[in-house]
Amino acid sequence: MRVVVTGATGNFGTSVLASLGEEAEVTEILGLARRRPVWPARKVQWVAADVRVADLHTLFAGADAVVHLAWAFQPTHDPQATWAVNVRGTERVLAAAAAAGVSAVVHASSVGAYRAAVSDVPVDESWPTDALPTAAYGREKSYVERMLDRFEVEHPDVRVVRLRPAFLFKRAAADAQRRIFAGPFVPGALLRVPIPVVPLPSGLRFQALHTDDAADAVRRALVRPVRGPFNLAAGPVIDPATIAELLGGRPLEVPRPVVRAAVAAAWHARVLPASPQLVDLFLGLPLLDPTRAEAVLGWWPRHTSVEALGELVEGMRHGGSFPTAPLGAQSGADERLGARVGERLGGGRLDDGPLGHDRR
Repeated sequence: MRVVVTGATGNFGTSVLASLGEEAEVTEILGLARRRPVWPARKVQWVAADVRVADLHTLFAGADAVVHLAWAFQPTHDPQATWAVNVRGTERVLAAAAAAGVSAVVHASSVGAYRAAVSDVPVDESWPTDALPTAAYGREKSYVERMLDRFEVEHPDVRVVRLRPAFLFKRAAADAQRRIFAGPFVPGALLRVPIPVVPLPSGLRFQALHTDDAADAVRRALVRPVRGPFNLAAGPVIDPATIAELLGGRPLEVPRPVVRAAVAAAWHARVLPASPQLVDLFLGLPLLDPTRAEAVLGWWPRHTSVEALGELVEGMRHGGSFPTAPLGAQSGADERLGARVGERLGGGRLDDGPLGHDRR
């Protein structure tokens, strides 16, 4: 099986390549990324390609399957830029996949594609994928879901698999995730000492998943004759007490309007890349029921959500990077040079997946 992977050098992509490299049925992997890495991944031929402009029809020729992970989280101040990558880029990927006659397309959707929760009862894959439209991330994830609906109707011979993971974490992506969401002015060194009081939004709860476990789901989706959406999440549910314990302190729950106002002020001042609309989306996300993935893919996470989040914290404390452009370590001085926070697409901002999904 010859597989093309877009967004191959981010958080999700690097784990997917490692997983596919160990799969006997996968004989060749074409890894696409805007910046070609020096990482010698097993079975991988690297090509520098931007999904916005590359000749994807030529690159996909002869492929049996396409794994589409390329996704941009930034710049949050320029939604047209992320739309060009995430929506128009996906449009081009699907068109090229159809023209090449691939047998399967595996797309990295996200918990962020779902409608806001109405309770803490986990939802299955039938929950509506019409995310909060004010947040670019949710709006674009939901729009791509509609594109996939149409693609399935027009190309019934192509297996389309949509993976909707919770937040994806691993140590090697920690530096990149800190830069993308917290920005250059929040050094990881701040986490090297216990934080006595950890302020967090009231009612916070979410699910996490180790990126390697999500990559295993991609592998299984490629080698099994499956179709449709799959929720991916590990337990237990993360809450303020869990986060505070990992940081060595106790939680202080802060009213959500206060948190949003603080994020909005920092975002408008361009000292924080994460937008207040992303906070709105995050705090309303539903919990996921991964029963279908367990039953149909035979998939179970090997890491708990706390272990996955713990890797993120340890990576932020002591350095978590990888020899690819999105995940490479950068000094604080380098980060402060160049364009203002949240305004440019670069420096690891072309991601591959769910929130924290080229975390990416």
